[in-house]
Amino acid sequence: MRLYLLPISTRRTLLYCQKLKVPASDKQSLSDKIQGKAARTWAEWEKKESGWQKSVVNYGNLLQRRIPYEEWGLKSVPPLSQSRKDTELKGTEKVEVIYPKSLLAMDKVPKVLETLATEREALHRKILIWCFVGMPFTLPVGLIPLIPNIPFFYLVYRAWSHWRALSGGRHIQFLLQNNLLAFTPSAVVDEVYTRQKQPLASTPETTTAPDADQLKMLDPTPDVASETPKGETLLLSQENGKSMTQALKLPALEIELERAIWQVEAAIKKSSAETAAGGTGNTTETQKGPKSDDVTNSEDKKSR
Repeated sequence: MRLYLLPISTRRTLLYCQKLKVPASDKQSLSDKIQGKAARTWAEWEKKESGWQKSVVNYGNLLQRRIPYEEWGLKSVPPLSQSRKDTELKGTEKVEVIYPKSLLAMDKVPKVLETLATEREALHRKILIWCFVGMPFTLPVGLIPLIPNIPFFYLVYRAWSHWRALSGGRHIQFLLQNNLLAFTPSAVVDEVYTRQKQPLASTPETTTAPDADQLKMLDPTPDVASETPKGETLLLSQENGKSMTQALKLPALEIELERAIWQVEAAIKKSSAETAAGGTGNTTETQKGPKSDDVTNSEDKKSR
Protein backbone atom coordinates (compact mmCIF):
# COMPACT_ATOMS: atom_id res chain seq x y z
CA MET A 1 0.00 0.00 0.00
CA ARG A 2 0.97 3.66 -0.41
CA LEU A 3 -0.13 6.59 1.78
CA TYR A 4 -0.88 10.12 0.61
CA LEU A 5 -1.00 13.27 2.75
CA LEU A 6 -2.85 16.00 0.89
CA PRO A 7 -3.44 19.32 2.73
CA ILE A 8 -6.99 20.58 2.14
CA SER A 9 -6.46 23.79 4.08
CA THR A 10 -3.65 25.37 6.05
CA ARG A 11 -4.90 23.45 9.11
CA ARG A 12 -6.42 20.21 7.80
CA THR A 13 -5.04 17.28 5.80
CA LEU A 14 -6.56 14.35 3.94
CA LEU A 15 -5.05 10.91 4.50
CA TYR A 16 -5.59 8.44 1.67
CA CYS A 17 -4.31 4.90 1.28
CA GLN A 18 -3.77 3.45 -2.18
CA LYS A 19 -4.01 -0.32 -2.25
CA LEU A 20 -1.30 -1.74 -4.47
CA LYS A 21 -1.11 -5.27 -5.87
CA VAL A 22 -2.58 -7.93 -3.58
CA PRO A 23 -0.78 -11.31 -3.51
CA ALA A 24 -2.82 -14.05 -5.16
CA SER A 25 -2.23 -16.26 -2.13
CA ASP A 26 -4.07 -13.83 0.17
CA LYS A 27 -7.55 -15.04 0.94
CA GLN A 28 -10.41 -12.57 1.02
CA SER A 29 -11.49 -11.90 4.58
CA LEU A 30 -15.10 -12.16 5.76
CA SER A 31 -15.20 -8.38 6.17
CA ASP A 32 -14.07 -7.89 2.57
CA LYS A 33 -16.69 -10.37 1.31
CA ILE A 34 -19.48 -8.57 3.20
CA GLN A 35 -18.21 -5.22 1.98
CA GLY A 36 -18.15 -6.46 -1.62
CA LYS A 37 -21.67 -7.85 -1.36
CA ALA A 38 -22.96 -4.58 0.12
CA ALA A 39 -21.26 -2.56 -2.64
CA ARG A 40 -22.83 -4.70 -5.36
CA THR A 41 -26.27 -4.43 -3.76
CA TRP A 42 -25.91 -0.65 -3.44
CA ALA A 43 -24.87 -0.40 -7.11
CA GLU A 44 -27.94 -2.40 -8.14
CA TRP A 45 -30.22 -0.13 -6.09
CA GLU A 46 -28.64 2.96 -7.68
CA LYS A 47 -29.76 1.67 -11.10
CA LYS A 48 -33.39 1.61 -9.98
CA GLU A 49 -35.48 4.40 -11.50
CA SER A 50 -37.88 4.60 -8.54
CA GLY A 51 -39.09 2.73 -5.46
CA TRP A 52 -37.90 2.54 -1.88
CA GLN A 53 -34.50 1.17 -2.91
CA LYS A 54 -33.82 4.32 -4.96
CA SER A 55 -35.00 6.52 -2.06
CA VAL A 56 -32.69 4.68 0.35
CA VAL A 57 -29.75 5.19 -2.03
CA ASN A 58 -30.47 8.91 -2.47
CA TYR A 59 -30.72 9.57 1.28
CA GLY A 60 -27.82 7.22 1.95
CA ASN A 61 -25.52 9.09 -0.44
CA LEU A 62 -26.38 12.37 1.30
CA LEU A 63 -25.57 10.85 4.69
CA GLN A 64 -22.31 9.37 3.43
CA ARG A 65 -21.20 12.74 2.09
CA ARG A 66 -21.56 14.17 5.60
CA ILE A 67 -19.45 11.47 7.24
CA PRO A 68 -16.19 13.25 8.20
CA TYR A 69 -13.51 12.89 5.56
CA GLU A 70 -11.05 11.96 8.34
CA GLU A 71 -13.10 8.82 8.96
CA TRP A 72 -13.09 7.94 5.26
CA GLY A 73 -9.33 8.43 5.16
CA LEU A 74 -8.69 6.01 8.02
CA LYS A 75 -11.14 3.52 6.50
CA SER A 76 -9.03 3.46 3.34
CA VAL A 77 -6.16 1.96 5.40
CA PRO A 78 -6.54 -1.86 5.61
CA PRO A 79 -6.97 -3.40 9.08
CA LEU A 80 -3.84 -4.77 10.71
CA SER A 81 -4.24 -8.54 10.82
CA GLN A 82 -1.58 -10.79 12.33
CA SER A 83 -0.51 -12.04 8.90
CA ARG A 84 -0.20 -8.48 7.58
CA LYS A 85 1.76 -7.49 10.69
CA ASP A 86 4.23 -10.32 10.16
CA THR A 87 4.56 -9.52 6.46
CA GLU A 88 5.27 -5.85 7.10
CA LEU A 89 7.80 -6.58 9.86
CA LYS A 90 9.66 -9.10 7.70
CA GLY A 91 9.34 -7.12 4.49
CA THR A 92 12.29 -5.37 2.86
CA GLU A 93 10.30 -2.44 1.52
CA LYS A 94 8.74 0.30 3.64
CA VAL A 95 5.32 1.86 3.11
CA GLU A 96 5.74 4.99 1.01
CA VAL A 97 4.18 8.27 2.24
CA ILE A 98 3.65 10.84 -0.53
CA TYR A 99 3.36 14.50 0.51
CA PRO A 100 3.96 18.03 -0.86
CA LYS A 101 7.23 19.42 0.50
CA SER A 102 6.15 22.98 -0.36
CA LEU A 103 3.45 22.76 2.31
CA LEU A 104 4.74 20.16 4.73
CA ALA A 105 8.29 19.71 5.99
CA MET A 106 9.57 16.12 6.17
CA ASP A 107 10.23 16.26 9.92
CA LYS A 108 6.60 17.21 10.50
CA VAL A 109 5.07 14.38 8.45
CA PRO A 110 5.25 11.71 11.24
CA LYS A 111 3.49 14.01 13.71
CA VAL A 112 0.73 14.82 11.21
CA LEU A 113 0.26 11.09 10.57
CA GLU A 114 0.15 10.36 14.29
CA THR A 115 -2.43 13.09 14.82
CA LEU A 116 -4.65 11.81 12.02
CA ALA A 117 -4.37 8.26 13.39
CA THR A 118 -5.21 9.11 17.01
CA GLU A 119 -7.17 12.39 17.28
CA ARG A 120 -10.60 10.77 16.64
CA GLU A 121 -9.85 7.41 18.28
CA ALA A 122 -11.96 8.08 21.40
CA LEU A 123 -14.85 9.36 19.26
CA HIS A 124 -14.85 6.28 17.01
CA ARG A 125 -14.79 3.98 20.04
CA LYS A 126 -17.64 5.86 21.75
CA ILE A 127 -19.95 5.89 18.72
CA LEU A 128 -19.13 2.24 17.96
CA ILE A 129 -20.40 1.30 21.42
CA TRP A 130 -23.54 3.42 21.04
CA CYS A 131 -24.30 1.76 17.69
CA PHE A 132 -24.29 -1.65 19.40
CA VAL A 133 -26.45 -0.26 22.21
CA GLY A 134 -28.99 1.07 19.71
CA MET A 135 -29.28 -2.05 17.55
CA PRO A 136 -31.72 -3.97 19.80
CA PHE A 137 -34.10 -0.99 19.85
CA THR A 138 -34.44 -1.14 16.06
CA LEU A 139 -35.53 -4.79 16.00
CA PRO A 140 -39.30 -4.02 16.13
CA VAL A 141 -38.94 -2.19 12.81
CA GLY A 142 -38.11 -5.55 11.27
CA LEU A 143 -41.68 -6.67 11.90
CA ILE A 144 -42.94 -4.29 9.21
CA PRO A 145 -43.58 -6.42 6.07
CA LEU A 146 -41.91 -5.85 2.68
CA ILE A 147 -39.49 -3.17 3.94
CA PRO A 148 -36.12 -4.18 5.44
CA ASN A 149 -35.04 -2.92 8.86
CA ILE A 150 -33.22 0.14 7.55
CA PRO A 151 -32.41 1.67 10.99
CA PHE A 152 -30.78 -1.60 12.08
CA PHE A 153 -28.68 -1.89 8.92
CA TYR A 154 -27.68 1.77 9.21
CA LEU A 155 -26.37 1.19 12.75
CA VAL A 156 -24.57 -1.93 11.57
CA TYR A 157 -22.94 0.08 8.77
CA ARG A 158 -21.90 2.92 11.09
CA ALA A 159 -20.52 0.43 13.62
CA TRP A 160 -18.48 -1.22 10.87
CA SER A 161 -17.35 2.18 9.61
CA HIS A 162 -16.08 3.27 13.03
CA TRP A 163 -14.39 -0.10 13.55
CA ARG A 164 -12.59 0.27 10.21
CA ALA A 165 -11.49 3.79 11.12
CA LEU A 166 -10.14 2.53 14.46
CA SER A 167 -8.36 -0.33 12.71
CA GLY A 168 -6.86 1.99 10.10
CA GLY A 169 -5.61 4.34 12.81
CA ARG A 170 -3.98 1.47 14.71
CA HIS A 171 -2.31 0.31 11.50
CA ILE A 172 -0.79 3.79 11.00
CA GLN A 173 0.41 3.81 14.62
CA PHE A 174 2.02 0.38 14.12
CA LEU A 175 3.88 1.60 11.04
CA LEU A 176 5.11 4.69 12.90
CA GLN A 177 6.22 2.78 15.99
CA ASN A 178 8.20 0.25 13.95
CA ASN A 179 9.74 2.77 11.55
CA LEU A 180 8.14 1.14 8.54
CA LEU A 181 7.39 4.35 6.62
CA ALA A 182 9.40 6.00 3.83
CA PHE A 183 8.60 9.70 3.45
CA THR A 184 8.72 10.76 -0.20
CA PRO A 185 8.08 14.35 -1.35
CA SER A 186 6.22 14.54 -4.64
CA ALA A 187 6.98 17.13 -7.32
CA VAL A 188 3.73 16.15 -9.05
CA VAL A 189 1.67 16.99 -5.96
CA ASP A 190 3.61 20.22 -5.43
CA GLU A 191 2.93 21.30 -8.99
CA VAL A 192 -0.84 20.91 -8.54
CA TYR A 193 -0.78 23.09 -5.42
CA THR A 194 1.38 25.66 -7.27
CA ARG A 195 -1.21 25.93 -10.04
CA GLN A 196 -4.00 26.68 -7.55
CA LYS A 197 -5.44 30.14 -8.18
CA GLN A 198 -6.06 32.36 -5.15
CA PRO A 199 -7.97 33.61 -3.31
CA LEU A 200 -9.89 30.69 -1.85
CA ALA A 201 -12.19 30.62 1.17
CA SER A 202 -10.53 31.70 4.43
CA THR A 203 -11.44 32.49 8.02
CA PRO A 204 -9.62 34.33 10.83
CA GLU A 205 -10.49 31.43 13.16
CA THR A 206 -9.51 27.77 12.76
CA THR A 207 -12.12 25.08 12.14
CA THR A 208 -10.15 22.40 13.99
CA ALA A 209 -10.92 21.26 17.51
CA PRO A 210 -8.60 22.36 20.35
CA ASP A 211 -7.09 18.88 20.62
CA ALA A 212 -6.20 18.93 16.90
CA ASP A 213 -3.75 21.83 17.14
CA GLN A 214 -0.92 19.62 15.87
CA LEU A 215 -2.21 20.17 12.34
CA LYS A 216 -1.17 23.79 12.70
CA MET A 217 2.33 22.63 11.83
CA LEU A 218 1.31 22.84 8.18
CA ASP A 219 3.39 25.59 6.56
CA PRO A 220 1.14 27.68 4.31
CA THR A 221 2.52 29.53 1.32
CA PRO A 222 3.72 33.09 2.09
CA ASP A 223 0.76 34.74 0.32
CA VAL A 224 -1.77 32.62 2.20
CA ALA A 225 0.04 33.02 5.51
CA SER A 226 0.00 36.80 5.24
CA GLU A 227 -3.76 36.81 4.73
CA THR A 228 -4.71 34.68 7.74
CA PRO A 229 -1.65 34.20 9.99
CA LYS A 230 -3.72 32.71 12.81
CA GLY A 231 -6.71 31.50 10.85
CA GLU A 232 -7.33 28.95 8.11
CA THR A 233 -7.35 29.11 4.32
CA LEU A 234 -8.50 26.55 1.76
CA LEU A 235 -5.63 25.22 -0.37
CA LEU A 236 -7.50 23.21 -3.02
CA SER A 237 -10.54 24.02 -5.13
CA GLN A 238 -12.83 21.31 -6.51
CA GLU A 239 -11.39 21.91 -9.98
CA ASN A 240 -7.84 21.54 -8.75
CA GLY A 241 -8.85 18.48 -6.72
CA LYS A 242 -9.79 16.78 -9.99
CA SER A 243 -6.45 17.85 -11.45
CA MET A 244 -4.77 16.17 -8.48
CA THR A 245 -6.45 12.82 -9.13
CA GLN A 246 -5.53 13.04 -12.82
CA ALA A 247 -1.92 13.96 -12.09
CA LEU A 248 -1.56 11.07 -9.63
CA LYS A 249 -3.59 8.74 -11.88
CA LEU A 250 -5.82 7.78 -8.97
CA PRO A 251 -9.49 7.83 -10.08
CA ALA A 252 -10.61 6.43 -6.70
CA LEU A 253 -9.11 9.48 -4.97
CA GLU A 254 -11.48 11.89 -6.71
CA ILE A 255 -14.52 11.21 -4.54
CA GLU A 256 -12.39 11.38 -1.37
CA LEU A 257 -10.93 14.77 -2.35
CA GLU A 258 -14.30 16.10 -3.49
CA ARG A 259 -15.87 15.19 -0.15
CA ALA A 260 -12.98 16.57 1.90
CA ILE A 261 -12.84 19.88 0.01
CA TRP A 262 -16.62 20.29 0.29
CA GLN A 263 -16.58 19.67 4.04
CA VAL A 264 -13.59 21.90 4.81
CA GLU A 265 -14.82 24.72 2.57
CA ALA A 266 -18.24 24.62 4.23
CA ALA A 267 -16.62 24.71 7.69
CA ILE A 268 -14.40 27.66 6.72
CA LYS A 269 -17.31 29.64 5.27
CA LYS A 270 -19.42 28.94 8.36
CA SER A 271 -16.60 30.02 10.68
CA SER A 272 -16.00 33.16 8.62
CA ALA A 273 -19.69 34.07 8.70
CA GLU A 274 -19.88 33.52 12.46
CA THR A 275 -16.78 35.64 13.03
CA ALA A 276 -18.19 38.40 10.85
CA ALA A 277 -21.51 38.27 12.68
CA GLY A 278 -19.73 38.43 16.03
CA GLY A 279 -17.70 41.41 14.87
CA THR A 280 -20.83 43.19 13.70
CA GLY A 281 -22.46 42.57 17.07
CA ASN A 282 -19.46 43.96 18.95
CA THR A 283 -19.38 47.02 16.69
CA THR A 284 -23.07 47.66 17.30
CA GLU A 285 -22.63 47.38 21.05
CA THR A 286 -19.66 49.74 20.92
CA GLN A 287 -21.69 52.26 18.95
CA LYS A 288 -24.55 52.00 21.43
CA GLY A 289 -22.21 52.50 24.41
CA PRO A 290 -21.35 56.17 23.91
CA LYS A 291 -24.99 57.01 23.30
CA SER A 292 -25.88 55.56 26.70
CA ASP A 293 -23.09 57.56 28.33
CA ASP A 294 -24.25 60.71 26.59
CA VAL A 295 -27.74 60.22 27.97
CA THR A 296 -26.34 59.72 31.46
CA ASN A 297 -24.17 62.83 31.17
CA SER A 298 -27.12 64.91 29.94
CA GLU A 299 -29.24 63.72 32.85
CA ASP A 300 -26.43 64.66 35.27
CA LYS A 301 -26.27 68.12 33.78
CA LYS A 302 -30.02 68.55 34.14
CA SER A 303 -29.89 67.54 37.81
CA ARG A 304 -27.21 70.08 38.37
